[in-house]
Amino acid sequence: MSSTTISDAARVHREALVEHLKSENVIQSDAWHRAFSIVPREVFVPRWYEQEATDKGISAWREHDATSDDSLPLVYRDVTLVTSLDPDTAEQIDTGLWTGIPTSSSTLPSVLAPMLEELEVEDGTTVLHVGTGPGYLVALLCARLGDRFVYSMDIDPAIVRAAQQRLASIGYEPHLVSDDGREGYPTGEQFDRIISTCSLPEITDGLMRCTKPGTVIVTNLGFGIESGVVRVVVDDAGRASGGFTDHGGTFMPARGTAQTYPVKERAELAGEASTRTTSVSGADFRANYTFRLLLAAELRGAEFVYHSDPATGALSIQLQQPDGAWARSPIAGEQTVTYGGAPSLWRTVEQTWAWWTEEGKPEQEQFDYVREADGSAYITHHNSGRRWNL
Repeated sequence: MSSTTISDAARVHREALVEHLKSENVIQSDAWHRAFSIVPREVFVPRWYEQEATDKGISAWREHDATSDDSLPLVYRDVTLVTSLDPDTAEQIDTGLWTGIPTSSSTLPSVLAPMLEELEVEDGTTVLHVGTGPGYLVALLCARLGDRFVYSMDIDPAIVRAAQQRLASIGYEPHLVSDDGREGYPTGEQFDRIISTCSLPEITDGLMRCTKPGTVIVTNLGFGIESGVVRVVVDDAGRASGGFTDHGGTFMPARGTAQTYPVKERAELAGEASTRTTSVSGADFRANYTFRLLLAAELRGAEFVYHSDPATGALSIQLQQPDGAWARSPIAGEQTVTYGGAPSLWRTVEQTWAWWTEEGKPEQEQFDYVREADGSAYITHHNSGRRWNL
C-alpha cells in the first residue's frame, strides 16, 4: 500500500480522534483543531510497542506497525504509543516480541492538546520543545506556527535523525538538535515559549537561560512519587511563577545520555518491623492524584512501586526511601500498613492525608509553583498558604 493511500485511509480515523479531543474539551481553539486535523500521526509512529504478558508471565513488548489499513485505528487511539526501546536492554524473545526499557513514545493526544493550548501561542511565536521523540508534537507545532519558528531537542541522535526524516516527508524542516534539553538550547537562543514532553526534576538553570520576560513554560515536573504539569511565566527578575494545570499526564523522565536510565543506588530494604491499622489505605493512595502529588513534595527522593504478595498475589502500594525504609498498604482488604525501617515514613503519609482532607481535598490547580531567580523552588496552597520547599 502506498503512503498516499495510507494517508487517505487515515483521514477518517484522524477526524474521529479530533472530534473526540473536542468533545473532551482538550482542544479549544480553531488553530489547534486544524493542526491536529492535518498532521498524520501514522507518519510518526511507523511502528510501536504495546505491553503484554507472555505465557510464562513475563512482561514484554509486542511490536506493531502502521503500514496497513487494519493498524490505522490503533494508531489513532487516544493512547501513548511506545516507539523506542533502549538497545542495551532490548532483547527479542519471540517473533515481534521484545523485552527492554522504553526510551521514547508518542504521548496520548489528550495530554498533548491541553499542553499546547496552555502555551497560548500566536503567529510568529518562537517555541522550544524538549523531548523530540518520534516528532508528532513537533509536527503539530509546525502546522500551527510554521517550521521556522519551531525548535526541538532530544538527547538521542538516532531519534532526532528519524524525526527529521519523518518531518521532511510531510514538508516540515524545523530546527532540530541532539543535546540535553535540561542544559538549554546549545546556540543560546531565547524563546517566547518552552514546552517539555519529558519529565524534568526541576525547571533548570539551562532552560531559564532560554527565557526572557514573558516566556511561558509548560512542562511536566517529576517529584518521585508523582509528577504534575505546570504552567509558569517568567518575569523581569527571572522568576518563574504559575501553577499546576487541571490536566495531568505522566512522561518518561529526561535522560542524561542517549541510552537507558542510570541505575539508582539504593540501600537494601530494611527488615519487616511491624503491621498496624492506618487512616490511609492503599486504595486511598491509588485513587487520589493530588494527594500523591503533595506527598511527593513531602517525601522527596521516595519512590512508589506496586508490591505483589508472593504467597497470595495480593497487590499493595509500597513507598520506599533511598535509606531502605519502606511501608506498604494493601489495595483491597484490611486498612493496614506494614513497614520496615523508620516508622515516620507512613506517619508522613497519614499527616499529609489528614491535612488534605481537612482542606476539602483541593485539586492540583489550587496549588502554585514558583521557581525563584536563584533556583530555589516551592509549592504553595492558594487558601491556606501552606508551603512545600522543593
